[in-house]
Amino acid sequence: MSDRITIVVVDDHPLFRQGVVSALQQEPDFQVVGETDSGEQALQLARTLMPQVMLLDVSMTGWNGITTAEKVSIACPATAIVMLTVSDDKDRLLAAFKAGARAYVLKGVSAQELARVVRAAAAGEVYVSQSLAGEMLVSLTQGKAPDPLQELTSREREILALIGNGFTNRQIGEKIFLSEQTIKHYVTNILQKLQVRSRVEAALLANRHSSGTR
Repeated sequence: MSDRITIVVVDDHPLFRQGVVSALQQEPDFQVVGETDSGEQALQLARTLMPQVMLLDVSMTGWNGITTAEKVSIACPATAIVMLTVSDDKDRLLAAFKAGARAYVLKGVSAQELARVVRAAAAGEVYVSQSLAGEMLVSLTQGKAPDPLQELTSREREILALIGNGFTNRQIGEKIFLSEQTIKHYVTNILQKLQVRSRVEAALLANRHSSGTR
């Protein structure tokens, strides 16, 4: 099927890599087109196969995941990079996003959640594991107002929460019965009011708001 999301999986632990590949292949809208255990080979596969999504282990021998992500994002900017890691280190998290990653996922995530992250990344959305979102938020919002969410209308808060859950503009529109263009307008206003430059930061603020209201 030509409309399936094409994926390359990169991890130097064969058993884990095979498990990820097997789990992804169970999804009817996914197509794993390549796998490898090295960053160097990952760059070659990205250039040759032009996958929509690359799942990339942070810690590998040779080129590590951060180095590989930077090289792949430069050579193939259309490929969405999803980092896989056992580490909750804040510095690595920030380095991964600076290198061009679109998602940062702990390896303990369920197969169902990983599939959702892959779909979100392919659609241009961002994702950070809930346990890591708070630390990244502190780094991204230093010096900003204590609670910028107070500037948002109830509708904008609703849309922000959906952004935090990985919904695309189209999916948000379908859920709350508004056009995709209207949602884009709302998102622009949200970014301006929150004084953030990207959906990454907006999503993290949404996660903080969600955690704080439970």
